Amino acid sequence: MTRPRALLVVTGSELVRGERTDRNGPFLAREVLEHGLDPARVTIVGDAEVELEAALREGLQADLMLTSGGLGPTHDDRTVELLARVTGRPLRVDAELEATIGAVSRSVADRLGRPYADFERGVRKQASLPEGAVSVGLAGTAPGLVLEHEGCLVVVLPGPPPELRRLWASALESEPMRRLLARARPPGRRVLRFFGASESSIARALEEAGGERPGVETTICARDFEIHVDLVVDPGAEREADELEAALVAPVEQWLFSRDERPVEEHVLDLCRARGLTLATAESCTGGLVAERITRVPGASDVFLGATVAYADEVKTEQLGVPPELIERHGAVSAEVAAAMASGARARFRADVAVGITGVAGPGGGTPEKPVGLVYVAAETPEGARGIDFSYPSDRDAVRSRAAVASLHLLRRMLTRS
Repeated sequence: MTRPRALLVVTGSELVRGERTDRNGPFLAREVLEHGLDPARVTIVGDAEVELEAALREGLQADLMLTSGGLGPTHDDRTVELLARVTGRPLRVDAELEATIGAVSRSVADRLGRPYADFERGVRKQASLPEGAVSVGLAGTAPGLVLEHEGCLVVVLPGPPPELRRLWASALESEPMRRLLARARPPGRRVLRFFGASESSIARALEEAGGERPGVETTICARDFEIHVDLVVDPGAEREADELEAALVAPVEQWLFSRDERPVEEHVLDLCRARGLTLATAESCTGGLVAERITRVPGASDVFLGATVAYADEVKTEQLGVPPELIERHGAVSAEVAAAMASGARARFRADVAVGITGVAGPGGGTPEKPVGLVYVAAETPEGARGIDFSYPSDRDAVRSRAAVASLHLLRRMLTRS
């Protein structure tokens, strides 16, 4: 069964210039796939009239076109105006919408001590809809819209991600969207997450498993120093997916750590929680990245006690109890100091589990013996201690991120005794 095709048009010159990263395209692509549509393309386009008009014309060739951005009151917010042009529909002021947007704008004018006349033109602009379009709600003063045009359903959403997500939920409840989704059958989705294996080794395992099966689309992606494999399974192709998954995993199972989308820090927290263990970190080159990832997870406070960012040697000695002679003998970047940092964090926070990280993040500070990218990680649990080291010659941010990921996976392996 062919899934209805969706094209996504994400607008904003700041995205094209690289000043901001698009968050709406990936979100909407995941959403339409989960609802049984095929996200065929995400187009990022600036606010220039000719570029945006061309993108909108192309989008109308799909079953569903989603747009984000360009709904504000200023001259460069052109999405609705150009949608009217490409569909050949006149713009008409929606009186009810004008009153609603006007009320919001009047409150803003009063708060700022400005005359409403300063806002009136923008209100009228935002309340002007292509004939046949229906509002699905407001984000501030920007209306989300749905419009059916010659076999294509157009959904127009605001650019700020929180506002887009709220109005997307409203658009899903609209009658035109319900009719479109009735034609779709959501695929199944399976995820395999590996750490420690290369992308090429996973690709080779897929090839040796016979490659993709009919009705099973497989993607392999290196992400956050892990290898993520996604299987999108058409209804009726579950048996083919079972066979492919089993054959793919068999030669690389030692590196498989998850069959769900939880990040590694969530696995670490769940493992600690299941055993009633508490956790702390002692970080030097990572500067608190491990603690940040852990505390990003809601509910982490029942496991995570705290962190010490021990960047200077005196902080390592004074706050974590690392013996000065240990640093003098082996250097601050060493397996011995990483182990002492982990032990010191356990003692200071009275934690059951702790990790210590030290390394040379660069771009300076490296030596022939200890080059940029060299990192030592040590973890300590009630059952014992373990350390790893690696050399990852790259830029500063990449070295720090790689160290944080490696630290979390070392904790995961120790907590699963693998």
